[in-house]
Amino acid sequence: MLDVHTVHYHETLDFDRPGKTLYELAFHYDGEWGNALVPLAVINGTAGPGRGLVAFGGTHGDEYEGQVAVWRLMHELDPAEICGRVLLMPRLNTPACVAGTRASPKDGANMNRAFPGNPRGTLTARIAHFVTTAVLPRADVVLDIHAAGRGGQQFALCASFHEVTDPAQRAEMVRVASLFDTPFVMIYSSEMASGLLTDQAESMGKVTIGGEFGHSGGVLRQGVAHAYHGIKNVLRHYGMLPGAVEPVDPGRGHPPRLVAATSLDNYIPAPISGVFEPRYDVGAAVVAGELVGRLYDFERVGAPPLEVRSPRDGYILLQPFEAPTRKGVTMLVIAEGTAA
Repeated sequence: MLDVHTVHYHETLDFDRPGKTLYELAFHYDGEWGNALVPLAVINGTAGPGRGLVAFGGTHGDEYEGQVAVWRLMHELDPAEICGRVLLMPRLNTPACVAGTRASPKDGANMNRAFPGNPRGTLTARIAHFVTTAVLPRADVVLDIHAAGRGGQQFALCASFHEVTDPAQRAEMVRVASLFDTPFVMIYSSEMASGLLTDQAESMGKVTIGGEFGHSGGVLRQGVAHAYHGIKNVLRHYGMLPGAVEPVDPGRGHPPRLVAATSLDNYIPAPISGVFEPRYDVGAAVVAGELVGRLYDFERVGAPPLEVRSPRDGYILLQPFEAPTRKGVTMLVIAEGTAA
């Protein structure tokens, strides 16, 4: 077991210390004594110089596949095999991870809406500010591992990124996202929210990949495999870890499909509250006008189920999993095939 160093004064962190060092970064609570202790692994490879990479889990506390995958790598990666620097933060929003909630119970804030952060803000804003000022400048590649959590929806397994204007940055993000070997690589909308970790990293010119690797607050075996081996594939791609890129799902029969959901029209809200009956599994190809599910309002005995039809050709990337679905919640994401 490695020693863990508790650090209150973050400016004293030694990001250049050779080998592997585990820290718990103390961020004081608001309005009470005590600290959120946020784990950070700094691995400076002794195999030679190289790029910098950071991987995050637990940006949302009820999404566990990233926490599991990044925690494993924190303990398993050997600095003797690493070229360059690897930074790992498996439980970024530690209070939310402890509580198993999307947002922090300490200040009610969503870490993935808090960037670039504020050094004098509430707890979540201060953690985000540390990432923006101390972590992201030391990384060339940023990986933020998500899942659908307890929000009630199921996502098809996918790595993802925003559309960016720099063609070289975009092309490299297509390549790096495909290394997770998920069934889909989704280009998603930047119009739905602001303050995302990935927004911040992209604006700093980083090769930035997110993704959805599970759902419903569980630990999906396939999701952990794609996240864990995907991160290792990215390290291999950049020569930071020895060996060749390895397929994660060699039996699938096709490479990751690049799809786009860059318009808000791709995100379809539930028109009523009710129980959704799907006709297909996530990942299915559908055509415009096709019946993809039914919504049942069991409070209205005289009302037949509401038919839900696809507004376009594409793939079902998200649909309800838990019941019921509330009116206005994103019920479907129909992503369209696109070229690299």
